[in-house]
Amino acid sequence: MMDWTDRHFRFFIRLISKQALLYTEMVTTGAILRGKDNHRYLDFSKEEHPISLQLGGDSPVALAECAKIGEDYGYDEINLNVGCPSDRVQSGSFGACLMKEPDLVAEMVSACKAKVKIPVTVKHRIGVNGKESYEDLYHFVSKIKDAGVDHSIVHARIAILEGLSPKENRTVPPLRYEDVYRLKEEFPDLPITINGGIKTHAEIKEHLTKVDGVMIGRAAYDNPFLFHEVDQLYFGAKENPLSREEVLRELISYIHSALKKDGKVHHILRHILGLFHGEKGAREFRKFLTDRMHTIGANESILEDYLKR
Repeated sequence: MMDWTDRHFRFFIRLISKQALLYTEMVTTGAILRGKDNHRYLDFSKEEHPISLQLGGDSPVALAECAKIGEDYGYDEINLNVGCPSDRVQSGSFGACLMKEPDLVAEMVSACKAKVKIPVTVKHRIGVNGKESYEDLYHFVSKIKDAGVDHSIVHARIAILEGLSPKENRTVPPLRYEDVYRLKEEFPDLPITINGGIKTHAEIKEHLTKVDGVMIGRAAYDNPFLFHEVDQLYFGAKENPLSREEVLRELISYIHSALKKDGKVHHILRHILGLFHGEKGAREFRKFLTDRMHTIGANESILEDYLKR
């Protein structure tokens, strides 16, 4: 979800669900430790809690330092990404290729645990090409569990590190949900969340009979209103969620504040194009926004005008 789950998208989703745990984009240790503008990568709105800082890197020392910085910023969790298959991540020797090095990942977990008091979790695949058996997965998870990992988030596909694009790696390798279920059976004391290809509440409810949590990735972007009933269905919330129109009204003041800080309206509105996914008028909503949000002087009045229609 790099370049997608930025702070604007997370604020938007938080209007729809108050309880779901949100994740940042993966931020590399180099960007935090050597970058000129840490705040660009680490700042978030207080409304975004609970929120996990997702880190990418292969140095236990650097990851631990970044984990401490994240804790000091107020993040609720540190998540180590060992599942991203993109070329730019592989060129830095981290992401999914680290599944070939379970001892190193365990060292990364241990180093972060020694630095912070908040949970340290790992997001990973069920394997990579060449290390794709259940036995390989069991060995990997046993290593990070022994290192003290608090939670394992498992994308139920292997990552094919050569020959497939990141997009293809989200669809081409077959889903193996049973492997994740088996992990939960064999590691009953380790919280395990499942990820990959999950798009409906019926699917979520079925998975929750076998594992502890469900992570929604691309579907959260394509159909953000999927989260409309999350608080009521899974967290016992009693209050009524906001309607789509109420979400748009809340965004008007958010956009106004963001533009005062030199933001651009299209940086925010690009994230909400799926708000009416599957509803009558969805195409017209997308066209209304895309026709206007790149114009000179575009501001929150785009949403005000839409709501007047």
